[in-house]
Amino acid sequence: MSVVIIGGNECMERQYTNLCKEYGCKAKVFLKPCGSMKDRIGSPDLLILFTHTVSHKMINCALNNIDKATRIIRSHTSSIASLKDILNDAVGVA
Repeated sequence: MSVVIIGGNECMERQYTNLCKEYGCKAKVFLKPCGSMKDRIGSPDLLILFTHTVSHKMINCALNNIDKATRIIRSHTSSIASLKDILNDAVGVA
């Protein structure tokens, strides 16, 4: 399963990818807006938006450049516990 995470804390980027790897997911993490983000998102199975730490511009860019089949989950908190709960619901227990 492919996962794209938009937003979050810079110091936790590695922890986000490691946790996704534990669940058997391949993750891309976008913490800051970059010009090539819309080209690099691709067509993930799951899009996670950490809404507290991301700009509206990044959210709109992500939502406009994904497939309609992509599952979108919004979370106000960007903690590891929050990501673990999301992955438990979406993928199953690691």
